[in-house]
Amino acid sequence: MKLFARYNRINITATILIFVFGSIAFYFVLQYVLVRQLDETLRGEQQEIVEFVKLHNQLPDIQNTKHQWITLQPTMFMQGRSRAKSILVYNKREDEQEWIRQLNFTVNTSTGMYSITVNKSETETEELLKGIILVTIGMIGVILLFNYLINRKMVTRLWQPFYNTIASIKEYHISSQQPLQLAKEPIDEINLLNESLNQMTHRIHRDFHALRSFTENASHEMQTPLAVIRSKVDTLLQETEGRKETIQQLLSIEDATHRLSKLHQSLLLLTRLENRQFLFDEPVDLENIIETKSEERKELLQAKNLSLQLNSVPVTLNFHPHLAEMLITNLMNNAIRYTPEGGSILIQLTTRQLTISNTAIGEALDTTRLFERFYKTDPASEGTGLGLAIIKQICNAAGFTIAYQLTNGKHQFTIQFIS
Repeated sequence: MKLFARYNRINITATILIFVFGSIAFYFVLQYVLVRQLDETLRGEQQEIVEFVKLHNQLPDIQNTKHQWITLQPTMFMQGRSRAKSILVYNKREDEQEWIRQLNFTVNTSTGMYSITVNKSETETEELLKGIILVTIGMIGVILLFNYLINRKMVTRLWQPFYNTIASIKEYHISSQQPLQLAKEPIDEINLLNESLNQMTHRIHRDFHALRSFTENASHEMQTPLAVIRSKVDTLLQETEGRKETIQQLLSIEDATHRLSKLHQSLLLLTRLENRQFLFDEPVDLENIIETKSEERKELLQAKNLSLQLNSVPVTLNFHPHLAEMLITNLMNNAIRYTPEGGSILIQLTTRQLTISNTAIGEALDTTRLFERFYKTDPASEGTGLGLAIIKQICNAAGFTIAYQLTNGKHQFTIQFIS
């Protein structure tokens, strides 16, 4: 969930709750105030009648209205302190039940004692209360709407520098010639973030180029001693004919030198892959590469009595020719190396994926370490342990995904071209 959406959800929820509870409290307070006003009106009528009786010792003329009326009734008992109350009565004119506010008191005149009841309808009060509540709710709705729109616009504008920073980071590549340069922003927090990122990427850029320079120089410098060693070993082999022990030792040196050279080339390739030094912009016929590599390994397959089945369709991808050949070579070599004699290998190529499966011995491979450098299922194997790591890095660089599983007694590697 985006930060703005989360903020908006919390803000709107809190605002609605405040307005709901505030509206309920406002309703009861307003009702209390309006009822007290009705009571003041009833008290005023009572005061006028009492004053008139004191002056004239008789009851005044009563004039009733639609919303206020007075009833008189002779009584023998003097009522104590009068109190207003709300009661529900039947309105004959409106043919409905309605609430009225009623105040009852007694007066003593020359003609006797009377119980007087002043009644006032609460209809006007209720209508006024409903009107005020509706206006209040409408205002709350308008405030919420404008609050949401203003927040949305302002927050979007305030966060735009942050999104600009994210976009610049996404477009930045460590292999570029210049470190990341983020512009200064008027918002202090975003500006602090940009400055920190500029400093961090500057250090990373400097270390990266120093490491790449070291790797390139080390690679170049290592090639010459390796070539000299191999050349000297060849010379010594020619000069020591008939001396089996010496020849055996020289062959061991040559084999170790060959493995060291292969290891050096593999590590250099991994470094270049991680540094994104390859362009995947050339059309490559994947089916043709698979057929060519299969033909080259025909004698090796026959030597191990392995059967190879190829089910493919023409597939052309934007790829790097050398890396495409290395990808297929490593996959096929891995399958041949770990397939027991008399086993089978199946290669399936579609427009969406490449699958290579081979007869398995034992349990499934450790998927948590399978693509790690120098990981070997058999420590005694002569391989470098970098083949699958190189395959993984090639797939990452090309935007492919690779997965392994043990299915029907076969190791199966699947490369998805379209993620």
